Amino acid sequence: MKAIMVMYDSLNRHLMPPYGSDTIQMPNFKRLQERACTFDNCYVGSMPCMPARRELHTGRYNFLHRSWGPLEPFDDSMPEILSKNGIYTHMATDHYHYLQDGGATYHERFDSWGCYRGQENDKWKGSLEEVEATQMMGLEKLPEGFRQYRESGGKRNIKNRKFIVNEEDYPQTQTFNDGLDFIERNRSYDGWYLQIETFDPHEPFVSPDSYQRLYVSPDKELSPYDWPPYSKVTEMPEEIENMRCKYYALASMCDRNLGRVLDMMDRYDLWKDTMLIVNTDHGFMLGEHGWWAKSIMPLYNEIAHTPLFIWDPRSGCKNCRREALVQTIDLAPTILDFFGVAIPKDMNGKVLKETIANDKPVRKYALYGYHGDAINITDGRYVYMRAKVNPDGGPLYEYTLMPTHMNSLFTPDELRDMELAEPFTFTKGLKTLRIPVRNARFMKKANAKDHMLFDLQSDPGQMTKLDDPIKEVEMINAMKALMIENDAPAEQYERVGIPMDTDMTVDILLSQRAQRAQA
Repeated sequence: MKAIMVMYDSLNRHLMPPYGSDTIQMPNFKRLQERACTFDNCYVGSMPCMPARRELHTGRYNFLHRSWGPLEPFDDSMPEILSKNGIYTHMATDHYHYLQDGGATYHERFDSWGCYRGQENDKWKGSLEEVEATQMMGLEKLPEGFRQYRESGGKRNIKNRKFIVNEEDYPQTQTFNDGLDFIERNRSYDGWYLQIETFDPHEPFVSPDSYQRLYVSPDKELSPYDWPPYSKVTEMPEEIENMRCKYYALASMCDRNLGRVLDMMDRYDLWKDTMLIVNTDHGFMLGEHGWWAKSIMPLYNEIAHTPLFIWDPRSGCKNCRREALVQTIDLAPTILDFFGVAIPKDMNGKVLKETIANDKPVRKYALYGYHGDAINITDGRYVYMRAKVNPDGGPLYEYTLMPTHMNSLFTPDELRDMELAEPFTFTKGLKTLRIPVRNARFMKKANAKDHMLFDLQSDPGQMTKLDDPIKEVEMINAMKALMIENDAPAEQYERVGIPMDTDMTVDILLSQRAQRAQA
């Protein structure tokens, strides 16, 4: 048995042909839809990039205890477990966050790996050359909102682009080349897992001109603006449409490389014994609800509701839809089960074998969020966002034995008031550091300031908040039950105003509303 995962970053479900949109030209995703099960109710768990990847390894939520950070000594890692059970694992990626402090423990869990450089702010090419205005490809005239280019990381990005000229130079292309080379050399062997993981279509939306011309007429000059800010939309309509076209172009490049994988699956008839999973970590805002990007706005479905496709040769189900509510945490146990490997007790994700075969439900509710921001829950029809109740977003702590941020260590000042916390159910009896959070990335910038309930059946665009205290109480109590199941620390209940010693009732909810309005 073999398994291949093709993982994208920031792939938008609502713009894809298998989900009812012809906005982006994606013929290979249409091919994939015909060969696999398409999941209609897949949701993120922990946001954003590395928190999602911790879930991919461990099969359990990250965001209740930890923000962005490495795998912990007590974590169960799906690729590492496969390797210990005789399944060879390889990762081909251009996701440069694996090489930063906050991701440095992930790639070494594979038997082999390749990382292809040059994405975004990757510290790739050594150059002391100053980035002059003339080198910025017209970017010196950027609208004020597109400030990323003016920052030091943006200048690194400009330097990196000088070395990415032809399509074969792009990190995405090289990543898929690596994965396809692995398949070519190992297709006759049994017992391997391959993860082909590209940073695209993550911003900045850089792609060859040929993909951009799919969306921009030949008589119109291609704009250099391809990196949206993490903020509210203030740009002119023409600038907004240009940015969307840049995303569409990069997504079409992603589709082209997916086609290369499907071609190889066809050429060698790998469908007979190879599981194929195509997924993403989260979506991305392209002006919906008046927002760009992610991380600071409420976790609307444009970000949280993700595409997922799975082909399982055991059931042979293809060109079918699955309505069951699933999440990123389900992928690790599903892959372990496929190879007949025992699933660790600390994995809370569910095996999707029967869901793929006959749409068997695996959960009633799904929990998701950022560390320090609102806690969100869905049952597939309703979405409830429970915001922080204190103006400062606290109390909040990091529970970790690996105190690193995305690209830096914790500072001595951050660690000065740390203490040991009692073990959680999943820490293998180990105490962790309990570190007060003073300046959480998502707590600080969060704009989810009100509790919000949406009915996706009558309001799929989440445009109108629903006032239904009975349904809200139901969702709060379901949220609390999942927090207890995942051994959430006590302050998480306090932070969002969920009583620990009793169930939520309509009377308590209305009293909270009155107090909140008065405050």
